[in-house]
Amino acid sequence: MLKCPHCNAASFKWSEILKANWMFSTLQCNNCGKKSKITFFSRLIVVALTIVPFLIFGLFLSPFDNVLGTIFVAILIAFTGSLLTPYIVKYKTEENSAS
Repeated sequence: MLKCPHCNAASFKWSEILKANWMFSTLQCNNCGKKSKITFFSRLIVVALTIVPFLIFGLFLSPFDNVLGTIFVAILIAFTGSLLTPYIVKYKTEENSAS
């Protein structure tokens, strides 16, 4: 599981990472308090595992004549892809800008 890039001691919960992936928000370490944000490449991975399979199935590979069946299976595919993202994405320590 993902560990804090700053202190490398505390690991984040799977559910925290999944929520942060969907919202593209930051994760805060419980040990050192530093915030980490998702890298640009990891954002592309999230899209590649969720939105792209959803669109490919929904637009091109659907064997159903029923639109609701197609949408349901496409959403199920996107949800399944999103379950894998906490194991794949990378975070980096957020740089604080001085005001």
